[in-house]
Amino acid sequence: MARRQVRVVGAMLQNEQGRYLITQRPPTASLPLLWEFPGGRVEEGEEDAEALAREIQEEMGVDVDVLAQAMHTHHEYPNYDIDFRVFHCRLSRPGDDIQHLRVHDHRWVTLEEMSNYRFPDADAKTLAKLLDLDS
Repeated sequence: MARRQVRVVGAMLQNEQGRYLITQRPPTASLPLLWEFPGGRVEEGEEDAEALAREIQEEMGVDVDVLAQAMHTHHEYPNYDIDFRVFHCRLSRPGDDIQHLRVHDHRWVTLEEMSNYRFPDADAKTLAKLLDLDS
């Protein structure tokens, strides 16, 4: 039986103060209460940027401009594989309030502060790559 492949997109969303947005998964979700880059699954027929903008609108009620791809990683979970692509993004309207529609919580953190939060393995791989990037 072939392993299930899941394509996921995430936002490296930075504010004017140079902090990045991370969100906490709901307590009822898979990998409950872990922190992650906001985003989600790419649905059949969707482009990555379209899926990322849709997911962020559904999860937090804000619109984003999806910019260049920041990185790509692959992670094997016990029952499925993740193809995870992270894109630089910015809020379309920086003054908009982030709502918790389908996230438990959110934080604006520096790259260094991210080590204080527990991330799913695929996000942790991406975080490790981010911390090695030159500013």
